[in-house]
Amino acid sequence: MALPIVAIVGRPNVGKSTLFNRIVGRRTAIVDDEPGVTRDRIMATADWNGRAFQLVDTGGLVPGTREALEREIAHQVEAAIAAADVILFVADAAAGITGSDEEIASRLRRESGRVLLVANKVDRPNDLSAAAELHALGLGEPHPISAAQGLGSGDLLDRVVKLLPASDPEEETSGAVRIAVLGKPNVGKSSFVNRLLGEERVIVSAVAGTTRDSVDTRLSWRGREVVLIDTAGLRKTSARESGLEYYTYLRTLAALERSDVAIVLLDAAEALSRQDLRVLNLAVERGKGVVAGINKWDLVEAETGTAESYARAFHEMAPTLSFIPLVFLSAKHGRRVERALELACDVGEARRRRIPTAEVNRVLTALRERFPPPMHRGRVVRLLYANQVASEPPTFLIFTNDPESVLDTYRRYVEKGMREAWGFEGVPLRFIYRMDASRRAERAAR
Repeated sequence: MALPIVAIVGRPNVGKSTLFNRIVGRRTAIVDDEPGVTRDRIMATADWNGRAFQLVDTGGLVPGTREALEREIAHQVEAAIAAADVILFVADAAAGITGSDEEIASRLRRESGRVLLVANKVDRPNDLSAAAELHALGLGEPHPISAAQGLGSGDLLDRVVKLLPASDPEEETSGAVRIAVLGKPNVGKSSFVNRLLGEERVIVSAVAGTTRDSVDTRLSWRGREVVLIDTAGLRKTSARESGLEYYTYLRTLAALERSDVAIVLLDAAEALSRQDLRVLNLAVERGKGVVAGINKWDLVEAETGTAESYARAFHEMAPTLSFIPLVFLSAKHGRRVERALELACDVGEARRRRIPTAEVNRVLTALRERFPPPMHRGRVVRLLYANQVASEPPTFLIFTNDPESVLDTYRRYVEKGMREAWGFEGVPLRFIYRMDASRRAERAAR
């Protein structure tokens, strides 16, 4: 399921970041921070009373000429309207209503059903009268809080949760493999989806960034149920710092969040870039299955070499991604497009696999006997037993006499051996090393 987005907007110095930190700073609320974003803690997953959501802190509106200010206000607010399910408009109750507040409010009134007016810096009971003055913004009852002290934040979050969209039971229970199509702008994502569908279900344009939001399409393919998620292109960080590009990035992350597998399209006519690697690593970090589709192969295959040389260069540049299968395709001509989908379905099914405990320990024993764990600082390291504790992605718990002494090189050896044993091609694996309970008790008794 895609997590709903709650965006915090407002002018500078009203306490947006303080409110952000207050909400996600709770020990039970933080799930993770999204990687690859330059601003500190710009986006995080939060939870309140069992409802999870993505919380986004937007930058303050930059002071300047009235024309520049209006432009920036329009970009920030329109972006929030386009992307967010709930918008928290934060105003400074102590400072009263400013011209910037009025500019923002005028654009939010049309979306008042999704907007909560937050009167921040209500630190004492005497400040409630100042908060009431924000009624004049025309956005309903102000919610008085003190983000710095935490006063009123619980009541505010209760209201936020009530406004979040209801989950779709069909989407939650569906056994379909959900496949997100990712990549830089103009790499051919919409053309790829259209080729699979056999019809123009997604707009195709040579203008990068045509797809502003994700578009889900269900289809039955060779007896398999598939949901294709076409997404907007991921631009470089500098190009998404504010406005619609920034919220396009957020929606792409939301599409990835609800997917099982990402088909990451790369441009065969261009060298593998840091941006390409960032997209691939983003999918792996989120625990999604990954297939790399080398698109536009028809433009370079006859002139510049073979698939083998490209694969070799790919693995040299990204050795930690060697488990990702490569498909050389042409969305324009339809070559190997269905092969990419077939691989993605296989990866999605493998990501859901459960390996019996006896089989896990059989493979672990074979790996241990072939190459025992090296000693560390004079200590003998033993891998005792293991089991799979989760799927999507597959997660294995390995008990040892000393987790801190299991070297990274040996952990990679174990991962490679288990991947080869069970064919987890394209599937990121998670490993947790934990001290055996009896060893832990012995250590505590000393």
